[in-house]
Amino acid sequence: MKKIIPGLSLAAFATAVLLSVPAANAQYPQQGPPPPDYGHEVWAAPPAEVQGVHAQGFHDGVEGARKDYENHRQPSVENREEFRHPPVPHHDREAYRDGFRRGYQTGVEHLMRGYPHSY
Repeated sequence: MKKIIPGLSLAAFATAVLLSVPAANAQYPQQGPPPPDYGHEVWAAPPAEVQGVHAQGFHDGVEGARKDYENHRQPSVENREEFRHPPVPHHDREAYRDGFRRGYQTGVEHLMRGYPHSY
């Protein structure tokens, strides 16, 4: 058998390497599922007085702010497609936009306040 290191065969070396992999992984505990409220921050919930289409707009505004933050974009509610072209019937557009604006502002204040930005 070919010797890699004096006194250690290729088969013995390969066996030692393969047996050390599970031991190396065992030192890190297995990560469990995220907590039940993960991604559902209290600050992101619409205020109690916000209902219906207004609440839908608020939620979409928070998500729009989150997307702008994650993509390092300058915050601007007018740049959001959902604000400019609301996905609601024509008669609900102003209520949706009002909720969207409030949600977007809430998201920007929470996500971007005090954090360094690269936009």
